[in-house]
Amino acid sequence: MENLDVMVLRTLRDWRLAGRRAMLTTVVRTWGSSPRPVGSIMALAEDGAVVGSVSGGCIEDDLIARYSRAHGTGTMPSGAPAMVKYGVTADEAHRFGLPCGGTLELLFEYDPEPAALAALVAELEKGKLMQRTVALADGSVRLAEASSPAELSVNAQELVNTFGPEYRMLLIGAGQLAEYLATMARFSGFAVTLCDPRAEYRSTWAVPGVALTTEMPDDAVTAFQPDRRSCVVALTHDPKLDDLALLEALRSEAFYVGAIGSRRNAEARRERMIEHFDQTAESLARLRGPIGIYIGSKTPPEIAVSVMAEILAVKNAVALPRETAVANAKAMRETS
Repeated sequence: MENLDVMVLRTLRDWRLAGRRAMLTTVVRTWGSSPRPVGSIMALAEDGAVVGSVSGGCIEDDLIARYSRAHGTGTMPSGAPAMVKYGVTADEAHRFGLPCGGTLELLFEYDPEPAALAALVAELEKGKLMQRTVALADGSVRLAEASSPAELSVNAQELVNTFGPEYRMLLIGAGQLAEYLATMARFSGFAVTLCDPRAEYRSTWAVPGVALTTEMPDDAVTAFQPDRRSCVVALTHDPKLDDLALLEALRSEAFYVGAIGSRRNAEARRERMIEHFDQTAESLARLRGPIGIYIGSKTPPEIAVSVMAEILAVKNAVALPRETAVANAKAMRETS
């Protein structure tokens, strides 16, 4: 599964290049609880086709009825972008599937200029982080490469939304756990690369859409060039494969670097890196292990859920309670 924003923009580009009328809808503000975060986008074609999401489904249904020909009644306006609020009253909040008191403000862009969409998608497909600025007076668009991710911003004159390349995951070591974790990462919007130089482990790999490399893992990390939207996860249990790769990843900006294993193995890994690779407790502070949050997992799919949950929490800047860490939770259970 590709990055959802890129998929929406690519589909909208194709519609507009084919001459189909369409609109781009962006979540601009929310008050109270909201099913989709600020910056979420959805595209709606004149025939009712939809890609992306701005709510749990009810607002999408309303937009299809109002602005498409899907049921022979909808019409799509032209002209400058429009701001529209949903869920202002309790009745509307209930009708549109929003929690009572919640409010959602959307920006509608009618018939976005196809050349600008094509230029944006082309830059995103090159792995660039792009800033898209929409003039609210006439819908004109400016594109610029962004230096860092940013939250959506809006004022009386313009809306600025930043679209980035996919989050990426490098898995070191094929196997059942890697298959489950790769699958979960894919449907969470990550581009996944699997590294395993061992042919006997790769021979049964069966997850589609995952890039494969047979390089030695430390070389694979170097080639992967982890950035702030990347994570590196070692799953082989083999120090000859994991250790150098993890050290290489720790020198990068990867938001998550970790390795599977028991508490004993994790401590042995740290001691080994300090003794043989001139590391310190400070240089290894970002290395996670045992990885995952404690849910009592024992089977590969449950372990994958645990690991993916921790990766997503770190990605979303959620501070996990100390007792959710596998090592801490097991230690507390042993002393209770």
